[in-house]
Amino acid sequence: MTTVYVGLGSNIDPEDNLHLGVCELRARYGELQLSAVYRSRAVGFEGQDFLNLVASFETDSSPAAVCKEIELIHTLSGRDRNDGKWASRSLDIDLLLYDDLVVDEKPVRIPRNDVLEYSFVLRPLAELAPDLRHPVTGRTMLEHWQEFDASTHPLEVVGVML
Repeated sequence: MTTVYVGLGSNIDPEDNLHLGVCELRARYGELQLSAVYRSRAVGFEGQDFLNLVASFETDSSPAAVCKEIELIHTLSGRDRNDGKWASRSLDIDLLLYDDLVVDEKPVRIPRNDVLEYSFVLRPLAELAPDLRHPVTGRTMLEHWQEFDASTHPLEVVGVML
């Protein structure tokens, strides 16, 4: 079994859509480990605040198969891929890490660059798996978080998903 980490975010009916995302991941992969939920401002465009969290699960599915399931969940949430990269989203689920695999071939790019670039990805990941080592840097998520300039994109803990 492989341990997978995914980031979930939403700024359109975020509580409902994150709940949908978590429920659909559970239906497909079973038990999930979840970080707290964090509120952050939209990045790259003007929009409502996002709610974000990180989930982990174990699977025998390939990275491409996980990505395919993620797209099916996006469709269930009503996500419109024609809105562009910098737009409000009903649900955004990103494959962040797949054990220590490093792949850079569409549709799979892991580890996702967002892990080290955005507080709303790195902080919940460091919370969920502080001793997890980044497959490229070899450093732990906690080490990366401790060195991250969190003032560039402040977060607010807003609760937990069940």
